[in-house]
Amino acid sequence: MSMTTATPSTASETPAGLTHGMADIEPGLRLHYVTAGEGGRTLVLLHGFPQTWWEWHRVITPLADSGFRVIAVDYRGAGQSWRPPGGYDKRTMAGDIRRLLRSHLGIEEPVVIAGHDIGLMVAYAYAQEYRDEVSQLIVMDAPLPGTEVFDRLRTDPRVWHFAFHGARDVAEMLVAGRERPYLQSFFNARNSDPSAISAADLDVYVSAYSAPGAMRAGFEVYRAFDQDAEDNRAALRRNGKLTVPVLALGGAVSTSGALIEEMMREVAEDVTGLIVPGTAHWIAEENPAGFLAAVREFTGTAAG
Repeated sequence: MSMTTATPSTASETPAGLTHGMADIEPGLRLHYVTAGEGGRTLVLLHGFPQTWWEWHRVITPLADSGFRVIAVDYRGAGQSWRPPGGYDKRTMAGDIRRLLRSHLGIEEPVVIAGHDIGLMVAYAYAQEYRDEVSQLIVMDAPLPGTEVFDRLRTDPRVWHFAFHGARDVAEMLVAGRERPYLQSFFNARNSDPSAISAADLDVYVSAYSAPGAMRAGFEVYRAFDQDAEDNRAALRRNGKLTVPVLALGGAVSTSGALIEEMMREVAEDVTGLIVPGTAHWIAEENPAGFLAAVREFTGTAAG
């Protein structure tokens, strides 16, 4: 599949030097992705809900300038990727990413993979399932199904949306036509800096999640949590803890930030925990400089 330099509707704010592409993953599924840089190491960025690859737009170019080939993906159901009716368990979504990297882009060497929120869950599933294909794992501010920390947080009133998103058809009915106020409130409730998600950023996300089937697909990633928990516990029993180095980043005032290092020690042997100052949940947008510094130190790269 050929690649283009087409840009989203907010093209005036899109960093220069990014290339957009679409990859055929399986019948009924094409993934949209963005690449930058030609470095010898590959860094894969996986966003969360209710976001798209745009979550990373402030850090892609600096990471490419640090020597990475950066690949930011719209995972199954999100952004400009297609929205199949199923397959939102994170093991399947990790398989999508592997086919993108291996079959479509021809990447053979181990990659650094970073995931935020839902992307954290997909990145972990990738690292567990394809253990020899990941050199380092970066996880950011979310609970991982199948861990004790996830079970503790699931009953916290501040994550009420887990249950709401799990109410199939009801959640879609109540949000339909109200995507903008719902997403605005979702960002505001998890933000230490309201300016971090600008009006232009919100426009990108509202446009993406107002598309037919987009909110349903977004909710389905939550509805798969029970399956994810079962898959993760089975993988841990089968394979043991991850042995690759893990960087666990938490927001200074987020719900799960203080627990993310403890959580990852349940499933990984080599964990470095770091709280990113001046952030709540949206780390790469609230403090991109802090995020970049943490990633560069962990991966042994320098500022471009």
